[in-house]
Amino acid sequence: MKLVNRRSFLGASAASALGLQGKSLKVIGVQLYTLRSILPQKPLEILKELEQIGYREAEVIGGSLEAIWPSLTQTALKPVSVHLDTALFTTNQEKLPAALDDAKKRGIEYAVCPYIAPKDRGGVDVIRRLAETLNKAGEKCNQSGMRLCYHNHAFEFEPAEGGTLLDVLMKTAEPKLVSLELDIMWSTVAGVDPVSVLRKYKGRVALMHLKNVAPGIEKRYNESVPRTAFREVGDGVIDIPAVLKAATATGVKHFFVEQDQTPGNPVESVRKSFEYLKKLEF
Repeated sequence: MKLVNRRSFLGASAASALGLQGKSLKVIGVQLYTLRSILPQKPLEILKELEQIGYREAEVIGGSLEAIWPSLTQTALKPVSVHLDTALFTTNQEKLPAALDDAKKRGIEYAVCPYIAPKDRGGVDVIRRLAETLNKAGEKCNQSGMRLCYHNHAFEFEPAEGGTLLDVLMKTAEPKLVSLELDIMWSTVAGVDPVSVLRKYKGRVALMHLKNVAPGIEKRYNESVPRTAFREVGDGVIDIPAVLKAATATGVKHFFVEQDQTPGNPVESVRKSFEYLKKLEF
């Protein structure tokens, strides 16, 4: 038995010396949108449960932040980023500085433009104008000591100009003003490997949404998937170890488990995702 242990030790030491030992996520965050159906009724109880699971960072929603803030401050969950109303980045930018100042006072580092409604989507010209608008919002974020991220869905991966609409947005958006929050599930729904996005935009993806997608979901450039398409991180078609390996190599700063729809209690879904990630080496 001593010989086996010695061999194991020597093998681990050799692997370490060669840089072959797997990495793991040291800090795992959770997107509180996942818990929107239960969080308002008992915020302290739910947030404490997330803390007990092992989550240490949170991505919060601007519209509900005030209501949960007293409870959030009683936990070890650090609010790292906030999804603000899209209009603050697009049509009502004059109100953005006040929202940013409030977030900054709470210790939040990133402001996220979360969603472009179907009525506001379009082709290359529309996306280019969106990027130019985001550049202006990004300047306001920088002035407030924060960083702007744009959160993707599936429509941004529609082919355009030899690439995708996301390529148009990222080319027009200034790197120093606009970063990306990559939702790996939606890129996969659109038929795009998230690893390829990470490599293409090395250094520009600051935040990541971790979730998975069920097999058999047809490729599409919209969000019209069945609620059963959303899966816990360790259960689906996405190669999570490959994604995390690429993400850590290309500069992603924070990782948030999110599941837009869950089959039952959302706490149990985010618990399953955390337990998978906690044990995962990549």
